[in-house]
Amino acid sequence: DIGVFTPEEFYGAQIGGLPLGLMGAGRMLEQAGHQFDVLDSKSDLDRYRVLVLPDSIPVSDEFAAKLAAYVAQGGAMVASYKSGLNAAGDAFALEELGVVLKGDAPYSPDFILPQGAIGKGLPETEHVMYMQGMEVESARGTEVLAHVILPYFNRTYRHFCSHRHTPSCGKVGYPGIVRHGRAIYFAHPIFRQYNQNAPHWCKVLFLNALELLLPEPVLRHDGPSTVLATVNEQAKEHRWVVHLLHYVPERRSQEIDIIEDVIPLYNVKVSVKILEQVRSVARVPEQEPLDFCQNGSRVQFVVPRIEGHQMVAIGFG
Repeated sequence: DIGVFTPEEFYGAQIGGLPLGLMGAGRMLEQAGHQFDVLDSKSDLDRYRVLVLPDSIPVSDEFAAKLAAYVAQGGAMVASYKSGLNAAGDAFALEELGVVLKGDAPYSPDFILPQGAIGKGLPETEHVMYMQGMEVESARGTEVLAHVILPYFNRTYRHFCSHRHTPSCGKVGYPGIVRHGRAIYFAHPIFRQYNQNAPHWCKVLFLNALELLLPEPVLRHDGPSTVLATVNEQAKEHRWVVHLLHYVPERRSQEIDIIEDVIPLYNVKVSVKILEQVRSVARVPEQEPLDFCQNGSRVQFVVPRIEGHQMVAIGFG
């Protein structure tokens, strides 16, 4: 379904960890059950329906042409913050994003006002964006999905506010989230922000953007966000295997997270997009058949119990 670009190609690997934007994107996608691969600019893009450029993916002329061709052929794209800028960082190399760079946002923290489809599931009120974003203008044909709302002033020693950030003044500043055809752009580094302190609204806004561009993902489930769900294809056996993992780590020590208790889940509904005729669905290795319903391109079934890890085999006719 989704390809996520890593900035390691452009900035090098970090000792002892992955790039923060890549980790934030991975966390959001895993928590929503989306299927994704990590890519670089030389990867084959044809197999992916949506590409994600998290926070800091610079774009050369060659890479821009490749991404433009991908979008022209029906692909979709989500980019954030400085992703899409040229190597010098002074202009957007990707016209497909539909924005013009003005510079760094003059206020930080500022606020995003979720509305309409991009704000589904969030109250229509200002949500603070802790990390500094970019100030952009929307190009012709670009739809502003959410505006940035300004604070009264930047919190400095000259203009001090006792809280972590200055309150909203209610004034619209500049575009915060825009859509231009098959591309959606976020002006803030939402992926690094989510990796740092996981604001719920950053994840909801991103997942809403994906829903606009990818209304039929490979997998859906109604379990909690602590479920990790992956789909593996076994072509020789004419089946897919859905892995459902539910172990909740807890910070019970100063240095490491611990998994001590296995918390079972019951009657988890799963829906998988499959273009072939399904002949069987079964829990494995128990070989316990499950009732299923195939409606068009999706097959639905209910997993009666997940105790840590459960595999479900979907066999094709």
